[in-house]
Amino acid sequence: METKIFLDENEMPKKWYNIQADLPTPVDPPLNPGTGEPIRPEDLSAIFPMELIKQEVSSDRGINIPEEVLDVYRLWRPSPLYRAHRLEKALKTPAKIYYKWEGVSPPGSHKPNTAVAQAYYNMKEGIERISTETGAGQWGSSLAFATSLFGLRCTVYMVRASYEQKPYRRILMETWGAECFSSPTNRTEAGRMIREKFPDTTGSLGIAISEAVEDAAKHENTHYSLGSVLNHVLLHQTIVGLEAKRQFEIAETYPDIVFGCVGGGSNFSGACFPFVGDKLRGEKPEIEIVSCEPMACPTLTKGLYTYDFGDTAQLTPLLKMYTLGHDFIPAPIHAGGLRYHGDAPILCKLTNDGYMRARAYHQNDVFEAAIIFAKSEGIVVAPEAAHAVRATIDEALECKKTGEEKVIFFNNSGHGHFDLMGYDLYNEGKLVDYEYPAELIEKSLKALKNKT
Repeated sequence: METKIFLDENEMPKKWYNIQADLPTPVDPPLNPGTGEPIRPEDLSAIFPMELIKQEVSSDRGINIPEEVLDVYRLWRPSPLYRAHRLEKALKTPAKIYYKWEGVSPPGSHKPNTAVAQAYYNMKEGIERISTETGAGQWGSSLAFATSLFGLRCTVYMVRASYEQKPYRRILMETWGAECFSSPTNRTEAGRMIREKFPDTTGSLGIAISEAVEDAAKHENTHYSLGSVLNHVLLHQTIVGLEAKRQFEIAETYPDIVFGCVGGGSNFSGACFPFVGDKLRGEKPEIEIVSCEPMACPTLTKGLYTYDFGDTAQLTPLLKMYTLGHDFIPAPIHAGGLRYHGDAPILCKLTNDGYMRARAYHQNDVFEAAIIFAKSEGIVVAPEAAHAVRATIDEALECKKTGEEKVIFFNNSGHGHFDLMGYDLYNEGKLVDYEYPAELIEKSLKALKNKT
């Protein structure tokens, strides 16, 4: 009864999978907010290296992974695919549950898959410093790890709610040599504007992005780096799904349904896109793909599919996505990495076109699932990844009712060792459920409609 399915280092994928090659119709391009015209590569060259800009618009199905990036990946990749026998037994389900375990990376999540690539391409272009934002701190710590390996400096703007809830992530960033600031700060015009308007704000990813982009734009030796949303970020994450596909081949099975948590969309897309590619090409048309998000930030389930800014201060290009409005500031839930007002354009297009669907969950239900998982599988997962655990357990219990022997796969995107405050509040019965009020969503979307 095999529990872990491994790949050898020499079986690690040598190319990332670019789903843009298989889309029936292309993704709507990002727009210059000043002209309303599609963004040109030269418009982005001030904050991104040219190689990443090329990847952003590429239609090549496979994009070579540089050997220097593969060399770093080998520190933890290929990551194991687990069969969750103990969880299946605890749930008394006929379903077969598998999960990809990304918590084996040095920073403890999937985020280094793109952080290492982005740091490498910036180093090759002669950049000295990278600025970025982070929600729960997984991305900030991953970029700090990656920049330390390639000799770059790193500045992180961390959403205030998570900065206060998760101090050990800040310490981890600083241990790898990065500087980390609670956002909004007084360091940027965007930060000062928000602090003056909302002095008690808990912050948001939209605000932190504004600060990081402004920082990069004002310093010639600095580029900006994003841990989700953009096409090249999702591209780098597909190494997760590519490995999983090979591991399922070894197990002589294939998923009936795939789950992943969604904030901006990087871990979910990375795990599912290689399987979605099978669906798009007609090879596995019946596979179900389901994204899992918080009720407190219900972007895919309640947002508007339209062009919007990726940040609060309106410094970024306009992106076609499901959005709650760029001025949306969600409640300070413990799944800080999922508190983003929009989602990756490719993910949103696939959702809008019916190739995948979304579900939303309250955080008490999510932590309940995380506890069940910890008591059966032993792993304490991040609150973000626990959304996918919740969906998996619900699906497995449904299989218990119907007798279906579905193969369920989810991306277990990171550990929760620095998220124990949330677990403590849940264990003490003090965790609060937030569901963003419908009237505030309507107000935000109405304002967005008026602008677009």
